[in-house]
Amino acid sequence: MKKILGVAAVGLLAGVPAAHAQSGAALPFELGLIGIFAAGGSSADDETVAALQGGGHDPNRNGFTVQALELTAAGTVDPYFEFQTNIVLRTDTAGGTEVELEEAFLASRALPAGLQVKAGQYYTEFGRHNNQHAHVWGFVDQPLILTRLLGPDGLRAPGARLAWLAPLPWYSEVYFGGQNADGENAVSFLWEPGESVAGHTLMDRSGARRLGDLLWSARWLNGFDLSDTVSANLGVSALAGPNASGPDTNTRLYGADLYVKWKPLAHQRGFPFLAWQTEILRRDYDTPDGSLRDGGGYSQLLWGFAPGWLAGARAEYADSDSPDPSDALRDRRTRYALNLTHHFSEYSKLRLQWNRDRAEHLAERVNSIWLQYEIGIGRHAAHVF
Repeated sequence: MKKILGVAAVGLLAGVPAAHAQSGAALPFELGLIGIFAAGGSSADDETVAALQGGGHDPNRNGFTVQALELTAAGTVDPYFEFQTNIVLRTDTAGGTEVELEEAFLASRALPAGLQVKAGQYYTEFGRHNNQHAHVWGFVDQPLILTRLLGPDGLRAPGARLAWLAPLPWYSEVYFGGQNADGENAVSFLWEPGESVAGHTLMDRSGARRLGDLLWSARWLNGFDLSDTVSANLGVSALAGPNASGPDTNTRLYGADLYVKWKPLAHQRGFPFLAWQTEILRRDYDTPDGSLRDGGGYSQLLWGFAPGWLAGARAEYADSDSPDPSDALRDRRTRYALNLTHHFSEYSKLRLQWNRDRAEHLAERVNSIWLQYEIGIGRHAAHVF
């Protein structure tokens, strides 16, 4: 093929299941295991590092961190459905082990008119980063604006969604879904009673007694071949659902994301390449005494300059209209990161990253160095170069 990323390939880059992108023979049942480990240090103490590195799979202490041990089981059920589950173990800052059911869902294979249904426990398709598992991240930590707005472990919940692949000359897909709005992974919505958001203690509004009690999501994703060597994905997303700061308060989130990748016609194992990814998010959080607004974004660049070698740079920003600058989840934040990654093979990699954090609630900037090692066997082990 002369074109590096055709319509089907752009769909795959966007996270569209292969069975939805194109038909094919049934696949056998597959297992996979991935381990992600980090070591490093910071100019700040452990308490400060834990606040700055708020992602659930971020390295979050001086010393060593088990970021994730992910077990994946997936396969084709029959001509009509595929099934996938992801179970993750990690250690907390006290040395205990936590177990998470990240995803367990079925996806249809044979619906007409470009339709696909997914149902079960799954990451909400909001933006580009939220539904990516940690082993495909370009950096050792997730963007801080996603931690704030979508939660430390990303926005995921039981529910169902319908996707429609439009019959257009370019890749264009629309997603619409409904999920439970409560639980520890729905921090912008009902979350958990007793938690606090900007000084408001959350009440118990759990239970979906009517449609308005659910979390509703929508996404429109488009993919284009800009030339024989450049492709792009452009998406817009929206979320709406109740929050528990009052008996009838709601939250709305909006996002836009762009991914552009250049890869020459002559390449070796996918190298060289240049990939640029940007997301912007905004949240309107109603409270009994008004509305809180916050948002931010990130922009990152990955340069695959030689087979197995990548250099990355990322800039991030988050802010809100909260009057309390000591609120670590709503103060003004910036972070700059540089990293270097080496893939020993498609099954293991080593990454070195430097972060420089500035937070309004801290008197000084914080510098951190992280060394991450990842190894995988079975399903999901082969990284796409």
